[in-house]
Amino acid sequence: MTDKIFLEQLEIPCVIGIFDWERKIRQKIRIDLEMPCDAARAARKDEIDHTLDYKSVAKRTIQFVSASRFQLIETLAERLAQLLLSEFRISEIKIKVSKPGAVRGSKNVGIEIIRKAPKKRKPR
Repeated sequence: MTDKIFLEQLEIPCVIGIFDWERKIRQKIRIDLEMPCDAARAARKDEIDHTLDYKSVAKRTIQFVSASRFQLIETLAERLAQLLLSEFRISEIKIKVSKPGAVRGSKNVGIEIIRKAPKKRKPR
């Protein structure tokens, strides 16, 4: 499937980092999400039930990330992928987590992962 829904640069304050001072403050991170979808089907019906409700995905992402207290952005990305794949009808997700200003002299640092939903087993 080549159609995709995306959310870019969702800015969310959270506790993230390995240093003591980072555990005491909230830092802004940026999240980009890409999720495959069937845009033609949604367009034919013109109803939210036939597509991914990206507002709900954004709200859930904000809720999860703002409450998180991970040390690594890798862990944050992985757990967010697991959560979104389990709670929404998504077959695959690409997540980019950026931590602007994390490295002096660099505009941005981050991780990008792609995860697929587990295949459902057919009953015997």
